[in-house]
Amino acid sequence: MIAPTPPPPYYAVIFTSLRTEVEDGYHDTAERMVELAQQQPGYLGYESARDGLGITISYWDSLEAIRNWKQVAEHQIAQQKGRTDWYAAYKTRICKVERDYGFEK
Repeated sequence: MIAPTPPPPYYAVIFTSLRTEVEDGYHDTAERMVELAQQQPGYLGYESARDGLGITISYWDSLEAIRNWKQVAEHQIAQQKGRTDWYAAYKTRICKVERDYGFEK
């Protein structure tokens, strides 16, 4: 599903990852992080895809909202578990969306 976003400007956090073979708790934690993010002030939506390479983009109304999300204790625990168990590599990019457009039938 394509996330509905407001008119720009807003921010995108692009999380690109390569997984390890470890599955223990990954999917439950990923679902919980979506639920938790949706409760955060400034959260706008997300999109995610995985086919070997995983890409999750979350959308936020401000850099402050992104900083606050990074500091949520349960999110920090999941980040640590990702570094120790679930990810072979990852990269996080934070971007300001200045323009967007699309098409829908």
